[in-house]
Amino acid sequence: MSISSSRKWRSSELIALEYLEKQGFRIEETRKKIKIEGVEIGEVDAIAISPSGEKYAVEIKAGRVDVAGIRQAYVNALLLGLKPLIIAKGYADDSAMMLARELDVKVIELGDQYLVDSEELEIIVESAIYGLLRKILGVITSSEPIPPQDYTVIEALASSRDIKEFADSLKTTVENAMRQVRRIQSKGILPEDTKSYYELKMYAQIILLRERIRGLERLLASSCRERNPT
Repeated sequence: MSISSSRKWRSSELIALEYLEKQGFRIEETRKKIKIEGVEIGEVDAIAISPSGEKYAVEIKAGRVDVAGIRQAYVNALLLGLKPLIIAKGYADDSAMMLARELDVKVIELGDQYLVDSEELEIIVESAIYGLLRKILGVITSSEPIPPQDYTVIEALASSRDIKEFADSLKTTVENAMRQVRRIQSKGILPEDTKSYYELKMYAQIILLRERIRGLERLLASSCRERNPT
């Protein structure tokens, strides 16, 4: 499926950034990677400087922003040492609005000005799914043993909402927590070519599920042997 060049340029990201520039913001950088110890834990859509000189980490949402989106923008901006700013169609609910006010997350509501090309989105998603499935199947079929200390890290990674909560659950700094993730990646337990924190979290959840299923299989096999001794 092909997309005309005119449709490609009519992306929501460009509309949002153009809006900021019309409001006097200067776009300093787009698609800014957030890295700790060389591991990519996130990305912000843009770094923008307001007319008054304040520097913002900008998150662009296709629809309405919810509590999770507010929290993500806040944490990403905190890690970059910037102020959080979200451009969206509005708030998903009152909880999102209250959290944004509590965390001082600036939200610009563009309403129906903010458009996403569904055909372009379909192609992007389809391409990403193939690569993601390949990694998921690799994790599911892996037979790498998991030492107890690594299992503890994987459990914390799987259950944490964001990088800060992950580090807190291990009672350590964000930097040291990501060093532990890199160590586990080097063993082949987690995909080594994955740099996104949220992808790593998903793989950790898959590993826990895989290990529980294998534990049940061993338990059933042991039970069968006891019932039918040779």
